[in-house]
Amino acid sequence: MSALDQLTAADPVQWPVAAGWKALVDVFFADTVGQKLLGFLEERIADGASIFPPQPLRALELTRPEDVRVVILGQDPYHGRGQAEGLAFSVAPGVKVPPSLRNIFKELQRDLGTPPPPFPLPGGSLVKWATEGVLLLNTCLTVEEAQPASHAGRGWEVLTDAVIRHVASGERPVVFMLWGALAQSKRALIDSTRHNVLMANHPSPLSAMRAPVPFIGCGHFGQARAWREARDDVSSLGR
Repeated sequence: MSALDQLTAADPVQWPVAAGWKALVDVFFADTVGQKLLGFLEERIADGASIFPPQPLRALELTRPEDVRVVILGQDPYHGRGQAEGLAFSVAPGVKVPPSLRNIFKELQRDLGTPPPPFPLPGGSLVKWATEGVLLLNTCLTVEEAQPASHAGRGWEVLTDAVIRHVASGERPVVFMLWGALAQSKRALIDSTRHNVLMANHPSPLSAMRAPVPFIGCGHFGQARAWREARDDVSSLGR
C-alpha cells in the first residue's frame, strides 16, 4: 500500500487549482459545508480508510475555467487502488481500461474514426483532454477503496454544482455531455439556450446499449465537434 496513490491529509492547501477556480474553491472550504467535509475526510483518514484520489481537485488544476469548451460529468472516482487520477472516467497510465471508458473509446471510434489510445501510454489517461479544454468533472470527488459512492452526499456536490454554474454562466458557449441519470440531474444548472446539452445513457455496460438513449450510437463526439467548429472553437476531444 502506497501513500502516493491515496489521500493522506484533508488539506486543500495541498490540492492546487488553476487561478480562475481559486476564489470559488476558497469560498467553499471556508463555508460550513466545506468545513464539515474536511472534518469527515480527516476522521476517515484517521480511521485508516484508503481514500482516492490523492488529488481530489485535479480536474480544476488541469483545466482552467477560461479554457473550458466541453464538460463531461462523471459520478465519483474509481474505487480500485491505483485507478483514480482525479478526472472523470480517466485512469492512470498503464492501468487496465475500465468498461465505461472502453465504451467511451468505442463510441469515439464509431463516431469519428478515432482509434483507442495506445496502451500502456497513455492508455486510459485523459490528461490530454483535460489540458486542452475538456473539464472531466466528477460530481463527488473522493471515494473509499472498494466502496462506490461512499462519500456521496458529504458535501462535494455543493462544490461541483458551483463549478457547473460557473462554467454555465461564462461568456463562452460550452458543450455539456450528460451521461446517465445523475449527470442529467444537473441539467437545471445549465442554460440550454446558450449551451449545447447532450444527454444519453451512462457508458457503463449495464446501460450503454439500453433505451431510451443508448450511449453507443449517441453520436455526441461528432455533434460536439460540429458545434464547436461552427464557432471556430475546437477542443482536442475527438481528434
